Amino acid sequence: MGNWVNWLLVIVGIVCVIIELALGAFTGFDLALVGGSLTVGGAIGLFTGLAKIGLLSGGILALVYLALFRRWLRAKLTVKDQPTNVDALVGKTGIVTKKIALAEAGLVKVGSEVWRAELAQADGTARDVGATVKIEAVEGVTIKVR
Repeated sequence: MGNWVNWLLVIVGIVCVIIELALGAFTGFDLALVGGSLTVGGAIGLFTGLAKIGLLSGGILALVYLALFRRWLRAKLTVKDQPTNVDALVGKTGIVTKKIALAEAGLVKVGSEVWRAELAQADGTARDVGATVKIEAVEGVTIKVR
């Protein structure tokens, strides 16, 4: 085996990185990092002048990434879907502080905040002061309750 093996590792590694970037991190950077491992392995092989060293170092670097760092990197790249601001209100309960009628908005206390509230469903049943209601949606500064 000659130096062409090391050049092949470098080229394949660069192609893997380019494909990952073209796909928009579709594989979660796995292809880019394995490609980087192959490129570094090929560069080590070119530096030492030995194809076996290039293959061995590229393979070891790729395996180390897959075995040790992949799970950690995936955990860091995973977007946690946590509702914030008004989206966090949906599903919570509140206490009516001003009567809510079919055609009349009222007030509901949710935690330490008081919100303007309307009935989510037109079932005709008003909610009196002190009633517990569940928030179905938020529209602007008004919560829809049931």
